[in-house]
Amino acid sequence: MVLTNHTATAFDSDLRDLSCMLIEMGSLARRQVARTIQALLTADRNTAREVVETGAHFDTMRKAIEARAVETIARRQPLAVDLREVLGFLRIASELERIGDLANSVGKRMLAVCAEELTRAATLGLQHMADAMSAQLRDVLDSFVRRDVKMAVEVWAHDEVVDRCCAQLCRELVGRMTQHPHAAASAIQLLFCAKNLERMGDHATNIAEAVYYMVEGRRISGERPKADVTSTSRQ
Repeated sequence: MVLTNHTATAFDSDLRDLSCMLIEMGSLARRQVARTIQALLTADRNTAREVVETGAHFDTMRKAIEARAVETIARRQPLAVDLREVLGFLRIASELERIGDLANSVGKRMLAVCAEELTRAATLGLQHMADAMSAQLRDVLDSFVRRDVKMAVEVWAHDEVVDRCCAQLCRELVGRMTQHPHAAASAIQLLFCAKNLERMGDHATNIAEAVYYMVEGRRISGERPKADVTSTSRQ
């Protein structure tokens, strides 16, 4: 299909609008994750409540992007790289919504954790894992803005770093439950929080794959590096 100059200009405008909407959603995801981590590390219940209250925004933003993308496809009928671009927006918006959902879940669980136990648990590798996952999200969103496939591949290749942090943290929490049975309830909640952080990293990696496909028109070759955490879940 040959686009007229008018149609091509209108389509470029649609892509810019969609990109801005997605960047706004990505910025909200980064803020939400940062506040979630703050709540975890400082036992800040007010911040946890803010995270939960903000969670509904992700669904609204994803639906707005989806509606605009569908409208763009219907009106402009893009092909090849242009269609990949629009479909990439849809996938990334879905991944960001899931990150928001997971942050919301962490916020709810944090409200059920004893503040004293939470503060102690912050020394059990939670900070290290949070830093690794936050870096993943930051870098993959930057790779989207810049359409930087090299940065996207680096995020994809380092997914196992967050996995290993999660496995180590879970082992420490399980050990804490064994040594201090009275802390078991809070430790269990923190186990779920750690797993949710690890899953946020998985969604960041999915975004990296989407960015790569948008630019290159093919999938990243090879298997995604993953650390084996199954032994931890069975302890």
